[in-house]
Amino acid sequence: MEIPKPVDTYRNEVAHIGKSVLIKGELSGSEDLYLDGEVEGNIELRDHSITVGPHGRVRAHINAREIIVHGKVEGNVRASERVELKRSAVLAGDIATQRIVIEDGAFFKGSIDITKEKEKEKEKEATKAEPKREPAVAAASWNAPSAPAAAAATPQASLLDQKKF
Repeated sequence: MEIPKPVDTYRNEVAHIGKSVLIKGELSGSEDLYLDGEVEGNIELRDHSITVGPHGRVRAHINAREIIVHGKVEGNVRASERVELKRSAVLAGDIATQRIVIEDGAFFKGSIDITKEKEKEKEKEATKAEPKREPAVAAASWNAPSAPAAAAATPQASLLDQKKF
């Protein structure tokens, strides 16, 4: 009697593009990707990772959660979590990510923008919560010849009432 082997869940969740495959256009998906072929265009895997294998040749902008490069990439790279350039990697383009690893021997030509996504989200929430001050209201009180007298005579509510939305 033969004992069934456990299912390798990692292999089921990773799409594989072999080295003889050429894709021109937009590549998107909802699973992790191992790319050993060629892609020209755009690669969009926002919530997933992409690994460009040692035979991989990419002439595209890449947007993914995690990007690992063993092969060659020409284009801008944006990862929400991290970018890793292995020693055999060649990348010509700009990188935007939270974390980056560049191994000794990797070739990189471009700029790196280290982003802090959590801080950006907090700043956006804070600016939404704060009421925006109208520059016209501030300018009216500063430009008046006698600002305290004008403020006392005319309540701010009337300035807002005059403004048409």
